Amino acid sequence: MQTQRTIAEKISCTGIGLHSGAPVQMTLHPARTGTGVVFVRTDLAHPVEIPARPDSVTSTRNATTLGRGDATVGTVEHLLAALHGLHIDNVRIEVDGPEVPVMDGSAASFVFLIRAAGTFDQEVPRARLRIREAFELRDGERMIRVEPARGLRISYAVDYAHPAIGRQSLRGMRIDEDTFETEICRARTYGFLEEVEALWRSGLARGGNLDNTVVLDDSRVLNRDGLRWPDEFVRHKVLDLIGDLAMLGLPVDGHVIVERGGHALHQQLVAHLRDTPRASRVEPRGLPAAGPGLMPSPAPIRVSA
Repeated sequence: MQTQRTIAEKISCTGIGLHSGAPVQMTLHPARTGTGVVFVRTDLAHPVEIPARPDSVTSTRNATTLGRGDATVGTVEHLLAALHGLHIDNVRIEVDGPEVPVMDGSAASFVFLIRAAGTFDQEVPRARLRIREAFELRDGERMIRVEPARGLRISYAVDYAHPAIGRQSLRGMRIDEDTFETEICRARTYGFLEEVEALWRSGLARGGNLDNTVVLDDSRVLNRDGLRWPDEFVRHKVLDLIGDLAMLGLPVDGHVIVERGGHALHQQLVAHLRDTPRASRVEPRGLPAAGPGLMPSPAPIRVSA
């Protein structure tokens, strides 16, 4: 049986926020069993702890943002994916700004940092969330279906009327440490040149550039080095999904099938698993999650498209 895991020593990095464009320093600290993943805004008059759990989600517009009171931390999904993909259950993350640094637009830099720090297996067994019955969530053409399975499997499809993307899909990919590190973590976020001005007017994408985002004009990818995989777009969607599933505080045993998904739909899935006990169960029975992700929230999750 796997045990809970934390990092072996603290690690730090600096960068800019993808949407804010603001410089930020981030430090990850080892944490005790049962802590889960907790962000700490250290730049405020009084540090504010923001746990990575469903009721902390304040926005899913172009990224996943967590908040507590007036304090928020945005674009958390790539870091959460790296932690979840490498089975890190307990960690405190200090950030001195409102957004996690974007690095190269993927989770690869965070994976490198975690591997450099090393990991520490803790004594408490690691619980899992086993899907008990199939269910489906729909929002127009968007769909998520979840079925029982051993371990986590993901099938994902995106469909864009763009010659450089079109329809891309991954089918039944088993997600473990090796697969995450070799097939998923390097997939970068992406955006369309025609949308940049609208995003700027909305106060978003101010830190985006060709070093941290795959950018497309009407017909092609503008990045000089091209793509890391021909289907890098759908791989990045899988990366986002893994990061959003991390809100549950424990790994999922099930097959997650997504058609044209995004952060809002991902968080609807997380909310359904939290609020519908018959759909899943924690195993071994009676064993708590690493963090409080499955605790009922006092208010509904607020999401936006």
